[in-house]
Amino acid sequence: MIEDRTDVREKYITRAILVGLECSALPPEENSSRASVLELTALLETAGGECVMYTIQNRHAPDPRTFIGAGKVEELKTDVENWEAEMVIFDNPLSPSQQRVLSQLLGVTVLDRAGLILDIFAQRARTSEGRLQVELAQYQYLLPRLTGMWTHLTRQTASGGKSPIGTRGPGETQLETDRRHIREIIARLKREIASVRRVRETQRSRREKNEVPVVAIVGYTNAGKSTLLNRLTGAGIEANDRLFDTLDTTTRTLKISDTCTVLLSDTVGFISKLPHQLVAAFKATLEELEYADLILHVIDLSNPEWRAQMDVVNRLITELEVHTIPRIEVFNKCDAFTSDIRPHGEGQVCISAKTGEGTDRLLALIEKAVDAGLFRVIFEFPYDRAGLVDQVYAGGSVENVEYGDRIRVSAVCPERVCGQLRGYIAEGGPHWPEEED
Repeated sequence: MIEDRTDVREKYITRAILVGLECSALPPEENSSRASVLELTALLETAGGECVMYTIQNRHAPDPRTFIGAGKVEELKTDVENWEAEMVIFDNPLSPSQQRVLSQLLGVTVLDRAGLILDIFAQRARTSEGRLQVELAQYQYLLPRLTGMWTHLTRQTASGGKSPIGTRGPGETQLETDRRHIREIIARLKREIASVRRVRETQRSRREKNEVPVVAIVGYTNAGKSTLLNRLTGAGIEANDRLFDTLDTTTRTLKISDTCTVLLSDTVGFISKLPHQLVAAFKATLEELEYADLILHVIDLSNPEWRAQMDVVNRLITELEVHTIPRIEVFNKCDAFTSDIRPHGEGQVCISAKTGEGTDRLLALIEKAVDAGLFRVIFEFPYDRAGLVDQVYAGGSVENVEYGDRIRVSAVCPERVCGQLRGYIAEGGPHWPEEED
């Protein structure tokens, strides 16, 4: 009988030591702190690992070779042996050479925060598009780290030494072969993602034809975006209390009122020190934000670091060049907020996606923000102009059709359609100003 290895992998937990470097020479986005190391602990648990200990090193500047200094490396090697750790994960980004040197000195696998996040994304991606994007990001991360990964770096054709007769001369190392192979894979993946983008553009053009506003939900990972989507649309998406639980975009229809229907899209969560490979590779998913009519920025009000998380998301929104799109700041988990004064102001709302508190006000803000001039209207068409009914179906939302002396169509339509068919609007329909001479 063949043993099912899936269960074995799921039960296996990697023991890891987490390391952070805090120093004034590093830019703020690369620096480490107790809060960011604790977040790294949550990331490790999401990946299926266990933090056995963590340490934060203070230095004036990173060591060029070992990042944390030779003395700290020796301490860390002792900790690895004492805790029987199988991996060391750094909260800061490591250069390929630093990662290679540390792995050799410590005798265990060494990852940085970017590598861990990539591993989580590889586990969580479900759609073919998500897998393509993760695979591209992994290869872009791997390419500069190939040096030293192989022990078979002798040239396939050499210029001397003990090379067989007929093989002397210029050649290609295994390392060069692997680099060329990975570059070819990266080029292929980019072509496939470009194809995915074309499909998404076709889908968007259909939505634009129907003039359905798109509302995109963004926010820090684990802020409650999927829970909010479930609360508003009954989408039934699995929503767990863990980082990066949602990687693939989910879109559902939300009917706010008789004259307002939107498409609500849940997107991948942002996080501090997000690998630049992922920002680029997930452009095909995040570019949905470029075509959104409104952005809901969900903020976890129960997290003590909510202000810092809010700043991270705002920076990434600017980096994605979607900062000009109207935005509502949705302060979620207000039922767990301990302070007396909640955030308030124009374009802000406090809610609990879990209990439903404040969602009515949120819906009212969404309707006000995406109001595209929709009108409830009744058209009356003579039978010889019955083809105009199709025009109403194409440009609006038809509620009822009655056949009597004329074809009577009740619909909710944008201003453009009402203007095109204004001569057929029944008495009591929208008021249209007289055209100027």
